[in-house]
Amino acid sequence: MKTFIVSEIASNWEGNLEKAKKLISESKKSGANAVKFQMWRANDLYKETHPDWRIIKKSELSFDYVEKLKKFADNIGIEFFCSAFFPEAIDFLKSLNVKRFKIASRTCLFSDPYALETIQQIAKTRKPVIISMGMGGDKIKLNRVLAKNKITFCYCISEYPTDFKKINWEEAKKFNGFSDHTLGIVASIVFTLIKKQMKAKEIFIEKHVKLKNSHGPDASSSIDTDELKMLVEQIRIIENSKL
Repeated sequence: MKTFIVSEIASNWEGNLEKAKKLISESKKSGANAVKFQMWRANDLYKETHPDWRIIKKSELSFDYVEKLKKFADNIGIEFFCSAFFPEAIDFLKSLNVKRFKIASRTCLFSDPYALETIQQIAKTRKPVIISMGMGGDKIKLNRVLAKNKITFCYCISEYPTDFKKINWEEAKKFNGFSDHTLGIVASIVFTLIKKQMKAKEIFIEKHVKLKNSHGPDASSSIDTDELKMLVEQIRIIENSKL
């Protein structure tokens, strides 16, 4: 079994390019397969009255920053890709030759501005796509629109952080991916063990990752890079074990 482990940076780079590069390099050192950022326009998704508006707006990734971070990740040998929330972002990421795309749980509801158009642009690329299903979403419609893309659906609970006790393992094991918002690394290890016993060939694990002393809106549901390293080590042991 192969496990593709993604370090989800989200807003933990806090609008600081050097901090973003540090997260990428530490994720590489930890053994993650990829780093993932989020490309959105703050005004499309949030109101200026949102309590975290300042850091949300500050963490809005420009095309220039994305290009710089993609180049940095390429140079140190770790895959870079993004969740994208507007169609122009898909076109730009395609021009940078990213290998895959991520669709967030909220996009699957088709209620955000440009959600359908964004997914349609992803479909045109025919590249692999990871989809979180934390808010439900229309799986039939997603399969139809993305009929020519390789899809990995992820079990997910859109609560930040997620209470471990809320995980429905009978439901989770139906998925080949897990977007894990619990604290610590136990839930991701349990999911890996379950899928190993089910003889899955390939699975996907995504964890929000931060630097120590990070204070952004995603920090409360993130592990630090030391914990990421421990997670990767434990998953690699499971991959190579006979259960």
